[in-house]
Amino acid sequence: MALLYINNNGEVLSNEGPTIHPGNRAHLYGDGVFESVRIMAGQPLNLENHISRLLEGAKAIKMQIPLFYTAAFFNEKINELLNKSGIKDGGRCRLSLDRTTGGAYLPESNECTFYIEVYPYEVSHFELNPKGFVVDIYQEIKIQKNFLSNYKTKSGLNYVMAAISAKEKGLDDLFLSDYKGNILETASCNIFIVSNGVLYTPGLDQGCLAGTMRMQIINLAIENGIKVYECPILPQHLLSADEILMTNAIRGINWIGEYRNKQYSNNMSRKLVVLLNKYWENQLEL
Repeated sequence: MALLYINNNGEVLSNEGPTIHPGNRAHLYGDGVFESVRIMAGQPLNLENHISRLLEGAKAIKMQIPLFYTAAFFNEKINELLNKSGIKDGGRCRLSLDRTTGGAYLPESNECTFYIEVYPYEVSHFELNPKGFVVDIYQEIKIQKNFLSNYKTKSGLNYVMAAISAKEKGLDDLFLSDYKGNILETASCNIFIVSNGVLYTPGLDQGCLAGTMRMQIINLAIENGIKVYECPILPQHLLSADEILMTNAIRGINWIGEYRNKQYSNNMSRKLVVLLNKYWENQLEL
């Protein structure tokens, strides 16, 4: 495997040694935001939307953002790393903005730095999981909606604990809910349920992550005559659904095969993953 590289605020370094300053505030306090970007045919996908959410999240946590932090700037830096790391086909990228070092809970400065890392990915298209995931509801922690809920901050213990619990239970993932019992997302994905050919997904105003793949699936569905509604989803809606699918930027679409002994089909999931791959094939040919 080729040597991989990272970019720490403009300094390109080998990923085989230390690359992060020991006083990094994201490391110490989770003081940062990040994006996970899928790479296909050696190109980052959906970067405009990723950078838009990244910068909105940075502003929400009071970071001072340089004017040159644009989609074009980060596209150039990501492509530089992909080329240097020999990733010409499938890959993934993690792009972080961290508050500069200094201070304790009260930072010495609100300026920020960027950190980019790239890794190969086994395929250069979106694949539907051959076997449906088995999922349940995570009960130990409930999601409390706040003004940061829609962004990917580095304070991710809710998701970490849910992912650990899923593994301990022998499950593929767990649904996260709020104090009213509304299902918002899973430990790693946004969710959609399908009933009678219609897609339903929790609204951003309920406190779920504003996923870039969630947005793309909504747009693709509408463009192809599939109705989509944003609305509260309760556990009883999961049991009455025909399908449940999960979306994130790296994996695309995963379908759920079982929830509490209810078995689900994957007809809509198969249709959407075909539309998703066709869309990006057309885009990457431009």
